[in-house]
Amino acid sequence: MTANDRLSVLKTYKLFVGGKFPRSESGRVYEVSDSKGRWLANAPLSSRKDARDAVRAARKAFGGWSGATAYNRGQILYRVAEMLEGRREQFTAEVADAEGLSKAKASAQVAAAVDRWVWYAGWSDKLAQIAGSANPVSGPFFNLSTPEPTGVVALLAPQRSSFLGLVSVLAPAIVTGNSVVLVASESSPLPALSLAEVLATSDVPGGVVNVLSGRTAEVAAPLAAHQDVNAIDLAGAAEDAELAKELETAAADNLKRVLRPSATDWSADPGTERMLAFLETKTVWHPLGI
Repeated sequence: MTANDRLSVLKTYKLFVGGKFPRSESGRVYEVSDSKGRWLANAPLSSRKDARDAVRAARKAFGGWSGATAYNRGQILYRVAEMLEGRREQFTAEVADAEGLSKAKASAQVAAAVDRWVWYAGWSDKLAQIAGSANPVSGPFFNLSTPEPTGVVALLAPQRSSFLGLVSVLAPAIVTGNSVVLVASESSPLPALSLAEVLATSDVPGGVVNVLSGRTAEVAAPLAAHQDVNAIDLAGAAEDAELAKELETAAADNLKRVLRPSATDWSADPGTERMLAFLETKTVWHPLGI
């Protein structure tokens, strides 16, 4: 058999839930095309049950991940960057297809995404100094405020920035100790599904990151209404004001934290906003020693 006689082995993309790669519960898929309308792959079409399963996995993983030291979480994020560095060609090709970029521009996007993992890894054991404080009180007490992770966070990945934008919403949520359910870009989910393969072989514990693909409105609705989801980032609804409003209304039922969508330059300095968005403040009183 010559090379020309070989049949192509097409990749089967799957969801990433609880550290495993299940097919969609419904068995449904949808076609993913490149920027010129050419077929690339079939991606899983997530159902409401897939969303519920992902939340359950995220909740199960939250205790161990939030209880890890900040330094350890930083090491794990850096390991993700190391692994992505070794797969830059794959992600460059996927980003180029997804966003219609030249190879050089796609490569720059991937490099920036890898650098962003490193940047957030460096913040892991420093954020407490920024978000926490020692509060002056009248009395023989110490009064200390420290940041704590919110819990399970639903993330709607940006629709047009398939990898750099994706990393820019994912990394700040997990570096602070949250576990997440990530809804990939509806039209360009392949970089997110490939990132799941990297996370599965990294040191990120199973369930800390769960990746769903499909119709954003269909998957996001049960997440916004889910009573065990503590916060939601609506970045992926930036181009659909009506959807963003519906999701925010549903999120109000259990007083979720909501990060509203806005026009964002994902290549700009990300700052600390997204890391601070999904933190709670715990205040402790302690008597002065003698």
